[in-house]
Amino acid sequence: MVIPQDSVGPKTSANAAPWWITTPSEYTAKTASLGLSSTEALERIRNFGPNTLSSHQGPSLIRQFLARFKNPLVVVLLLASSVSVLTGEITNFIIISGIVLLSVTLDFVQEFRANAAADKLRQSVSVRTTVLRDGQSVEIPVRDVVPGDVVLLSAGSLVPADALVLEANDFFVNQSLLTGEAYPVEKHPSTLLPTSTDLQEASNAVFMGTSVIGGSARVWVVKTGTQTAMGDIADSIQKPTPATSFEIGTRRFGMLIMRLTVVLVLFVLLVNAWFHKPWLESFLFAVALAVGLTPELLPMVVSVTLSRGAIRLAKLQMIVKRQTAIQDLGSMDVLCTDKTGTLTEAKIRLERHLDLSGQDSPRVLELAYINSFFETGLKSPLDEAILNHQTIDVSAWQKIDEIPFDFERRCVSVLVDNGTQRWLVAKGAAEDIVRLCTHVEINAEGCIAPSEVNDARLQAIRDRYHALESDGLRVLGVAWREVPRDHAMAVVNDESALVLAGFAAFLDPPKESAAPALAKLQQAGVTIKVVTGDSDLVTRHVCAQLNIEVTGVLTGKEIAQLDNQALQRRVETANLFCRVNPGQKQRVILALKGNGHVVGYMGDGINDAPSLHAADVGLSVDSAVDVAKAAADIIMLKQDLNVLHAGVLEGRRTFGNIMKYIMMGTSSNFGNMFSMAGAALFLPFLPMLPTQILLNNILYDISEIPIPLDEVDAQETAKPRVLDLDFIRNFMLVIGSISSVFDFLTFYVLLEVLKAEEQLFQTGWFVESLCTQVLVIFIIRTRGNPLKSKPHPLLAFTSIAVVATAIGLPLTPLGSHLGFVAPPAYFYGILGAMVVTYLGVVEVVKRIFYQRALTHQ
Repeated sequence: MVIPQDSVGPKTSANAAPWWITTPSEYTAKTASLGLSSTEALERIRNFGPNTLSSHQGPSLIRQFLARFKNPLVVVLLLASSVSVLTGEITNFIIISGIVLLSVTLDFVQEFRANAAADKLRQSVSVRTTVLRDGQSVEIPVRDVVPGDVVLLSAGSLVPADALVLEANDFFVNQSLLTGEAYPVEKHPSTLLPTSTDLQEASNAVFMGTSVIGGSARVWVVKTGTQTAMGDIADSIQKPTPATSFEIGTRRFGMLIMRLTVVLVLFVLLVNAWFHKPWLESFLFAVALAVGLTPELLPMVVSVTLSRGAIRLAKLQMIVKRQTAIQDLGSMDVLCTDKTGTLTEAKIRLERHLDLSGQDSPRVLELAYINSFFETGLKSPLDEAILNHQTIDVSAWQKIDEIPFDFERRCVSVLVDNGTQRWLVAKGAAEDIVRLCTHVEINAEGCIAPSEVNDARLQAIRDRYHALESDGLRVLGVAWREVPRDHAMAVVNDESALVLAGFAAFLDPPKESAAPALAKLQQAGVTIKVVTGDSDLVTRHVCAQLNIEVTGVLTGKEIAQLDNQALQRRVETANLFCRVNPGQKQRVILALKGNGHVVGYMGDGINDAPSLHAADVGLSVDSAVDVAKAAADIIMLKQDLNVLHAGVLEGRRTFGNIMKYIMMGTSSNFGNMFSMAGAALFLPFLPMLPTQILLNNILYDISEIPIPLDEVDAQETAKPRVLDLDFIRNFMLVIGSISSVFDFLTFYVLLEVLKAEEQLFQTGWFVESLCTQVLVIFIIRTRGNPLKSKPHPLLAFTSIAVVATAIGLPLTPLGSHLGFVAPPAYFYGILGAMVVTYLGVVEVVKRIFYQRALTHQ
């Protein structure tokens, strides 16, 4: 098979005819039945590249590694090392360069390994499509689709590439992403006129990124990747993802650190200039001070912690597509969920098929069966329940046309003919079907005859299906009308003046696991809100069985009448949203977000895609339609709220470890760097050499590398938390001030007790600052008793190893090269007493700080 020239060359010029009006003479019936061979497909993916909107692959590992040297602090350090070489300070050059290389390498290796593992998990739930290869239908990742592939599409599929329609069966596509059309467009094989140059007129073509609403089709891929219509406008439609609360918080935190750094560095430079200290030494000292104050491992800690969180979630049957969604999952305080399949078993069975007198009716079952049998759109579990209830011979009927289901009409109709009569048979939400009916079936002495609807009869009909809904049954109305035999096409306007035959009532029992799982989520501070297209009576019945207290109900009709501000007020008190369409679901989520909530949404249908996009964290299942899976941030391999609860706790554990690094780094770093800046006022020499500061900083960073592995106390996962910059700033100032007090006490001991000269002073403070800075990790990592909260063994090992290194380094030949001298033996006794006292004071102040913080929440 040969691809049309238009599909393999450059993008069509403005004056050339678009590809959908060029009939490919190379296409044959064999093409549609066999597709490409595996060998040919492999050759084409080499020629055309992957079917993605990115025209180039990511940077190589070398480039990724080198890119980390663009960090402003790294650049400053490299400049400082260059100045050291020019001035003959070779030792400084070696130490600074070594520290920079070690820091960058640690960051790169840790982040690369964690991200590679997380990427592998994401690929396992990537959207796939069905193609013909070697005459067999196989599922492949969308990125592996090539021009010439024959793709099989059905309701719920994402269209993987631009393609011509070869065969279609009531095939409707939503292409609003490209055209802005609000309603689905029917596609079918045809040859278009040369004037049909607008994409909206391409009724014989489908386009990458659009979604199938109903029916099925076989399409022939013409363009992939950047050659598609989506590729032409990818840059304009790919807007940056809105920043999450955590991302906003980390940016604000970065600005806070930057302001503190600038103030302290300028202060040190001015003081040293005032006292006429050597400019190079002063410059290097200021640079080292900036590095020491900056928690430069934060990006690595965040990335590794989130990646490890993704791996742990995978063990809990949850695959993370967007890593920051892990933190959002932990911060989630409102979960919006559909009812079917989440709160219920999704094992729907047809319980009753009633006429309007309330008697079981074979005729109602037959009409419902005809509708479900001939429907080619996205078959719901209700259709499956009808078809599985009883097999009915419908061979006498032939399908003529179909009006597919949509979420505005909430019904589906088929046009059928049995050789003598042509009927439109409709089924849908009871209230919507009843509204379309002008007549009802009356069974008089075995003879069925239509009778006009009057007010009394209408009220009796409503009482009938409301009674069924109150018993927890989901109710569909079943209706029909006869049309002329020459009526060849069904349109929405045909759904009028119908004859109501009766109702089909379904039972979907609540999940046994749902009630305890919901209770756990609510105890964990997550408010449950049910957002469903079902009626409020059915939803109330399910909530009663699951012990969900109904605090308020909003229906789709009521939501439609509220403006955004009014809706924001109402969503706070209501926890049931019934008879809502996709747009109203999305409005509910945006209203909750507007009130400051972190909102999760769980859905698996075509109608859930807008809500999954709008939520802070979109949750779907592996069995969901392609559209929902593509929109979701996290895919659950097991549709169980217990799994979700475990995922929420894991999200909070991940957030807790990130917060540990921030709290440790800022408080101890700020205290030490503030002390250094203050010491510059009264010391005739630098309190610590620049290389010593950098060594101190890298050793401290090494001690904190295992933080992503650490366990988190139960109280940290008890409720949702967000990154609170005010809380971090206050903690930094309080604990950092204590650190500075003990630093100045150390200065006094060194100067007055030990009568220390420059080298002994710098040695003594290096050892003291590193011991206190590292050991206080065990105090700050928990809000409770540090003796009861066990750290990860690796964190304990690295911390003790770094302390031992700090104590022993001045006694080694390497220490003398770094400017250290061996302190007197009794210094270590004083050091031990000071460290123990410092840790005790921090523990007491920490508890007071948290108690006051809790009282002000």
